[in-house]
Amino acid sequence: MPILILGAAGMLGRKLTAAIMGGALPFSRLTLADVVAPPPVDGAVTLALNLADPGAAAILVKDRPGLIFHLAAVVSGEAEADLARGYAVNLDASRALFDAIAAIPDYCPRVVFASSLAVFGAPFPKVIPDDFHLTPRTSHGTQKAMTALLLSDCSRRGLNGVALRLPTICIRPGAPNRAASGFYSSILREPLSGLPATLPVRDSLRHWFASPRAATGFLLRSDAGNRPAWPQPRAVDARLVGPQRRDDQDAAARGRASGDGPDPPPARPGVVTSWAQACGAKTARSLGFIAESGCDEIIRISVHDENPCHRTA
Repeated sequence: MPILILGAAGMLGRKLTAAIMGGALPFSRLTLADVVAPPPVDGAVTLALNLADPGAAAILVKDRPGLIFHLAAVVSGEAEADLARGYAVNLDASRALFDAIAAIPDYCPRVVFASSLAVFGAPFPKVIPDDFHLTPRTSHGTQKAMTALLLSDCSRRGLNGVALRLPTICIRPGAPNRAASGFYSSILREPLSGLPATLPVRDSLRHWFASPRAATGFLLRSDAGNRPAWPQPRAVDARLVGPQRRDDQDAAARGRASGDGPDPPPARPGVVTSWAQACGAKTARSLGFIAESGCDEIIRISVHDENPCHRTA
């Protein structure tokens, strides 16, 4: 089966590529596409193509990939700072992709779309149920919600889609990106390398996480060869399981990993404080999506996967 990964140059795209190349999914052809050329991979085709450009979507689906992972996106902080770019990439480009698929006769690929917990907005109950209404308080969350609804409508008309509401992915390796939640990785990642990090929100704030390893597993579990019994409609937003942790617990875990104690951060409200802090994830759990039990486990995974010099026998 031909597989297409959009956003393949990003962190999750690279992790997913490595997993597929390692045998996680069978494929007859693997195409990796992003606005910048993804790193070359033996046995895969790489394309530098902007999905938002006119005609780009038609080029990407002309060979009829049977499974499409749609990870291409403008992240939360950038979407908030540049409204036009956020809508062009997060919504308009996605619609172009779905339209290009619909234009090909007898073509019904599996489309796995990376959505976000940012589709929810306050006021929240103590724990958000699976049927909680979508009232995003950010442009990024609005764009993700609109794209998921569009995917659901297209699935009702023949496309085979599913949207995954991913939690914050932590710990992200490498340099910070423009995601508003990027500091969650920084407060755990930087001390492992002996660098300072700042927590810019109150230390009582709760949040929702999964490691890159777990998020890759979420995507793989949604593929065309492992179709779980998704509820109707076929395009659903499965809120994914992960540890619900307070920021002071994150800082304490960071301290255990680095040998340092947490510094009290200044309180500063921002985009992240408008997001859901505790999710029931009943549907996701019933479908077998499993993430880590806590931040200590996330740190151990990061050390093992990203920092071999820190590994112990």
